[in-house]
Parts: sequence; structure tokens; C-alpha cells
Amino acid sequence: MADLEGRRIIITGAGSGIGHAIAERFVAEGARLALFDLNIDSLTEFIERHSAKAFALDVRDERSVINAVHDAADFLGGIDGLVNAAGIIALGGLADMSLQDWQKQIDVHMTGPFLLCRAALPWLQKSQGATIVNIASAQALKPAGASAGYAASKAGLLNFSKAIAAELAPTIRVNCICPGIVDTPMVQKVNADAGKPNATPTLKDYALGRMARPEEIASAVCYLTSDESSFVTGIAMAVDGGRTFH
Repeated sequence: MADLEGRRIIITGAGSGIGHAIAERFVAEGARLALFDLNIDSLTEFIERHSAKAFALDVRDERSVINAVHDAADFLGGIDGLVNAAGIIALGGLADMSLQDWQKQIDVHMTGPFLLCRAALPWLQKSQGATIVNIASAQALKPAGASAGYAASKAGLLNFSKAIAAELAPTIRVNCICPGIVDTPMVQKVNADAGKPNATPTLKDYALGRMARPEEIASAVCYLTSDESSFVTGIAMAVDGGRTFH
């Protein structure tokens, strides 16, 4: 059992899906949380149940990120960990992808984590056993068709994570999670936008033959945030039901 008792952690994208599952798991393990999301309405019930605080934030906005991280550090009394789980997806072939969709994925998946990591750095450097966990994707390891913007931005996040893991060691451990397909509102929306709201995605490439539950990704993030992984940094952990076998 990972023990996060008393650890002060920021989670982005905490309003739904993987980010929300991470928040639920972390608070159960005793962590104190600052939760960032573009829309914090869905966090109202969570923060009423727990001693957490929600901050409305667009991770692409530099000044907003700096201010939110500063306010979160004040609320928590410091920062011991950061989880970058905010994400979007805009599928489509190369010929059909707009520059706007391409740029938005780069901004959310790469620029956002860069801004968050940089803003949190002064507090993380003061923490004992500080950690950063970035949520990339199995697409960063093995891209599929009609996903160039998503795959490229997540691969960029993966290599950003490895680069800063080398730079910030041994004070701060930095790792990356690469989930396969996960049963989240974002995946459900992709299906709905494709005109098949009740469709089951193609799972022939998944050895386990199913989608992941958000809680299963949260367990991996919990491991990489806790002292259970104290000798682990710079990895890309595939939590993908055997899609890539990395």
C-alpha cells in the first residue's frame, strides 16, 4: 500500500476521468490536494468531502498557472508532488486536421506541463522526496492512424519528462505514465462525435481485451508518487493492457 500521508500535491485535469480518479485515490492515501481544472463545478462535491481546494485554470495560460501554483502552495504550505493529468483529444487524418486543433493539443499536452513544472519547481526543490508524474499515452509509444496531433504531443511530453528527470535528479523524481484506452468521459465523447455513442472501441491490439478503468491508472500514478518507487525516475510506464509490451 502506497502511503501519501501528509504529502502536498497538485493535480491538473482533476475534474473528470483519470485526473479525478487520481484525486480520489490520493486523498484515500492521506494526501492533501490542490485540484486544477478548466471547469471546477464537478469538483464541488469532492472538496466538500475532503480538505482539498479547487482552482479554475487553463494550463495554457502562463500568468494563470504561476498565480494558481503560488496560491496552491500557500494553501498546502508547500508542494511535494505534481501530477499533470489535463488532456484533450482531436482525432482526424492529416489532411483534415486544422492548425487550431494541432496547436491546442501541443499547448495542453506540452506547454501546460512545462508551465506547471516550472512554476512548481521552487517548492518541489525544498521538498524531501519530491515527485512529478506526467500522463502521456500509449500513442506516444506506438501511434495509431488519424491521431498525429495527439500522438506527437504526448510523445513530446514523454521526452520532456525524461529530459527534466535527468536535469532535476536527485532532488526531484520525474516519471511518465502511458495509458492505453481508458473508460473516461473524453473517450465516450470521441465515440459520440463519431456517431457511435455506445460503440465499443477496437480492442484487438490489447492483450487484456478491454479498456482500463481510471482507477487502474490512478494506482500506477500513486506508486510513482509514493516512496514505493524511490529508486525510479525517468521512466515511461505503459499501463495499457498489453498494447505495446514495452
